[in-house]
Amino acid sequence: MKKITQACLALIVTVAIVIDGYLLFFKNRSGTVQTVLSSASSSSTVSATSQSSATSKRQSYQNGTYTGKATATRWGDVQVQAVIKAGKITTVNVLKYPNENAHDKEVNSQALPVYKSETLTKQSAKIQLVSGASETYKGFKGSLQDALDQAEA
Repeated sequence: MKKITQACLALIVTVAIVIDGYLLFFKNRSGTVQTVLSSASSSSTVSATSQSSATSKRQSYQNGTYTGKATATRWGDVQVQAVIKAGKITTVNVLKYPNENAHDKEVNSQALPVYKSETLTKQSAKIQLVSGASETYKGFKGSLQDALDQAEA
């Protein structure tokens, strides 16, 4: 009876680990791929629907170019610059980001375009995290928020 109980418990733990692994890796990756694909398709232009909903929710910004403070991250500083025209964020330039090694270059070459595109879509610093680029996210979001705070009307 003791061996049957141990076997059942081991089976339950194994199933729980498999389900957790699926949710952690595959569920999040499909969401990330979708975010990357949707961001890539809208990197040049922002759709009218997204733009109108973002306009109704966002703050009013003063026209100009605003540079956020460099935000320290575990792997290096991140600093962004926001260009505001007609009260809207039109361009986000990344002035400084970790790129000392191949891993940093790979992660940031994928994450930064998504963060920039999402900023233009949302018209705020309320952007989504790209899996695997959490430190860049913290730095990007912090510096962007500082720049937008300067631009608030």
